[in-house]
Amino acid sequence: MPVDSPQGRILPYRGAAPPSLTQSAGFRFAAFFTVMFLVAAVVLVSVMWWATAGALDRQLVAAIRADAVALTERWREGGQLALQDAIQERIALDISNETIYLLLSESGERLAGNMEAWPDEANSDESFLRIRIMHDGIPTDARLLRRDLPGMRMLVGRDESERLQLRLTLTEGVAWSLGASLIVALLGASIIRRIIDRRLEPTFRTALGIAGGDLTRRVPLTGQGDEFDRLGESMNTMLDRIESLMQGVKGVSDAIAHDLRTPIARARAKLEESLIAARDADDLRAAMEQGIQDLDGISRIFQALLRITEVEAGARRAAFAPFDLVETLRDVADFYDAAAEMREQRLETDLPDTLPMVGDRDLMMQATANLLDNAVKFTPPGGVLRLSARREEDGVLEVIVSDSGPGLSLQDRARAGVRFFRAEPSRATPGYGLGLSLVRAVAQLHGGVVRLEDAIPGASPPGLSVRIIVRSGN
Repeated sequence: MPVDSPQGRILPYRGAAPPSLTQSAGFRFAAFFTVMFLVAAVVLVSVMWWATAGALDRQLVAAIRADAVALTERWREGGQLALQDAIQERIALDISNETIYLLLSESGERLAGNMEAWPDEANSDESFLRIRIMHDGIPTDARLLRRDLPGMRMLVGRDESERLQLRLTLTEGVAWSLGASLIVALLGASIIRRIIDRRLEPTFRTALGIAGGDLTRRVPLTGQGDEFDRLGESMNTMLDRIESLMQGVKGVSDAIAHDLRTPIARARAKLEESLIAARDADDLRAAMEQGIQDLDGISRIFQALLRITEVEAGARRAAFAPFDLVETLRDVADFYDAAAEMREQRLETDLPDTLPMVGDRDLMMQATANLLDNAVKFTPPGGVLRLSARREEDGVLEVIVSDSGPGLSLQDRARAGVRFFRAEPSRATPGYGLGLSLVRAVAQLHGGVVRLEDAIPGASPPGLSVRIIVRSGN
């Protein structure tokens, strides 16, 4: 809202300060996106690592075990000499120079192999070793398997230098991939935050405009039908309702001044006149009775306003209970049937056997009574009034009150239901313009709407048909 400056000038509403980075919902969404993206990248890289480096390790271990088993079987079949020949044969056939063998006698004599000496690490209890050895005079990282045979010790292994270099290359690739993933995640998070900020900016501007007093502002829609458009539609519906209420509030003061000033002024004038010109007690009593009637009319206006306010605030929802709508409508029809006969009118009803619903029975009765009261007042003698009700397939109930009166123009229908609005500029017909306002409030309380249309389209006069459309259960 506008605020007063120290100099007395009205300053526009600026709104709250923008949230900090950590308070921003867009930042939190972006951070969540970043974390999820990085988690996915880590999982992907881990799977790739397991499928490459891990597979190479498993293949190497399997090859060493198979080689050791084959040499052991060769020793069992041909003894020590056959084992020595098999080792030398494997060394001779190893073009890539990756195989590592060493066969020692029990006394430590070298019998076969391409290792220079038995490593101290091979004296441990572990069968599989990963150590650095001298292989053909070159320091080499090797994976070895120890086998103890009767009177001999044997080491079978493979040179891991190339595999370790490949693993290092994979590690560097993984590090670069994670770094690139982090950059992409941060870039994506920044884009997401900007998109969210850009989509919400019209909503912020609209809210600030409304807070500044411009009730005509609305959230622009993109037509994509996404969550932001749904939020905008909800806000626009709320703003339409607020604008309608504010217009009603602005008109209430003028209407109250017009509708209450006359009875108050009349009551005061009659009482003052009676004090001056009353000839006897009967004249004074008549003046007092007229003043009481005028004050009762004023009291009824305030009671109607309070009732409408109570219904619009939803305070009567606690009184909702199951009841038969048809029985309620028949009670109202019986009462207004006599009123219609007094004005030479005919009231017709078209009601089903039963229409169960959950709601406020008294309010539904009051709303129907207000419509029939208006129909009786505006229908000429000899006219026909009609009260009907039905249930639609989707569980919606309709109460329809129609007449053969003059009807309402499209311009008046748009304003009908506004408090104190009356289609008659002269306001000659009794009433205060609050009846249809209560009907609309009752319909909204029951999750429904009120629709006005011609009772007999194309006829002159067309009459008026008012439909109360509510849900059968809340």
